[in-house]
Amino acid sequence: MDVLAREAQEALRQRSQRLRARARASSEEREAEAAGLTDSERQELDAIEEALARIDGGEFGRCARCGGAIGRHRLRAVPEARLCMTCSAVER
Repeated sequence: MDVLAREAQEALRQRSQRLRARARASSEEREAEAAGLTDSERQELDAIEEALARIDGGEFGRCARCGGAIGRHRLRAVPEARLCMTCSAVER
């Protein structure tokens, strides 16, 4: 899981940097950093920051709802995932 966590951490940081750069470019005309982000981009940035915190806290790969493992394939596809497939389906 360490290799996967490192890969996810790097991918998440890159996405976060791109979103923040976009927000900064837009905010040159506005005051707030997030002013240039859409609601979905803001949610994505929040999810990325939460995932990075889980990696730092050693919780990466654990479902926030049931505590079970989040599958490797799911984490590769959606590194900010906080729920396993089963819990994700229940929450919808």
